Amino acid sequence: EFFLFIHASGGWDVTLWADPRNESKGLVTPATTDNTDTAPLRLWVDAPAAGGAKSFAPVTPKGSSLTFGPGIGALADLHDRLCIVNGLAMNTVSHPDGTAFATTGRHLSGGRVMASSLDAICASELGASQTFPAVSVQFPSAFVGDRLDRRAVPLTVGDIGTISRSLARARHYDTDEDRAAVTALLSEEARSLAARSRYTDALNGFAIQSEALGRMLNAGLQDVFSRGKLIQAHPELDHKARFARQAAVNAAFAIEAMRRNVVRCVSFACDGFDTHTSNYRQHAATQQELFDLIAALLGSLDKTPHPTRAGKKLSDHTHILVTSDFCRTPQLNTAMGRDHYPNNSAMVISPRFRGGISFGKTDPEQLLPAPAKTFQGGPRPIAPPDLLATFLFAFG
Repeated sequence: EFFLFIHASGGWDVTLWADPRNESKGLVTPATTDNTDTAPLRLWVDAPAAGGAKSFAPVTPKGSSLTFGPGIGALADLHDRLCIVNGLAMNTVSHPDGTAFATTGRHLSGGRVMASSLDAICASELGASQTFPAVSVQFPSAFVGDRLDRRAVPLTVGDIGTISRSLARARHYDTDEDRAAVTALLSEEARSLAARSRYTDALNGFAIQSEALGRMLNAGLQDVFSRGKLIQAHPELDHKARFARQAAVNAAFAIEAMRRNVVRCVSFACDGFDTHTSNYRQHAATQQELFDLIAALLGSLDKTPHPTRAGKKLSDHTHILVTSDFCRTPQLNTAMGRDHYPNNSAMVISPRFRGGISFGKTDPEQLLPAPAKTFQGGPRPIAPPDLLATFLFAFG
């Protein structure tokens, strides 16, 4: 199984995609032609609104019970594969806390992350033996405590090309064979010391690290981490997108790394969603670019053979979770933007989850999470720990 975690950094406006609102009601001031640049939005269809502006007609794909806002973009055509979760109770409007809560299920304590993130957990339980158990590109990955396999500590980088540069080796003074011999010697020494040590974990870790480096270099993985080569390999992804061009490179990396079976989890962030001022005008377009990218990514996964399962495609065994810090206020502020709000939505795309459904809800006038089901302590809204635990439960 492969895992892909995507985080929309900054906090998205859920009324533009997962939980659409196009009428002024209570605190809700909907997106209109006065506050939103509608020209790039393919699914925006004018609908009546207060004053002289126009709001949008909700997007209901044919044969679907789901309703979206115009920011959903090309994912509307894949509605039958989407599991939408609305009304996630965030209980925070802080970027660091919301990000940690969305990806670990625990709030910060004194500014510290208190639990490992979902990508680290999946890598530990299902991919510790991979060359790269988890690769994290500007994603809020966290590895906390001693309950997980230390081989699964996410490889955290700011740019995929960073890894390619670190794997590059000059050949002026030694050869590949020389370096392989040194690596083998270091690994053997670490194993020997571990066998005589009372505390073996650290020394075995040195051996594992040396052996992994040899596998990386021998497998010729530099191309997998090369921005230029990734763009050439996957022209179907929009590498010229205004907001999501870096995310497109990260998606291309995910496809190539999974195709070669060298990674278990890939996680990356997509920026541009923190729109407090008039930059809110581009918020829907930012969403559209992200969701268009995910749709194109799914198309590529549908066509790419699985590296170890004959007759299967990558999409048959790839599981995607898309999150954000929190959502944005239902009302506009004086700068014509939207601020932070303690509600959220998320999306799961996985063969282990039923598609074409929406779970959870918000109240119609304040966009606050509403009780969705009865838990042990009684009725309450869904929260990130519920979503993350359910995701993990799907894999045993």
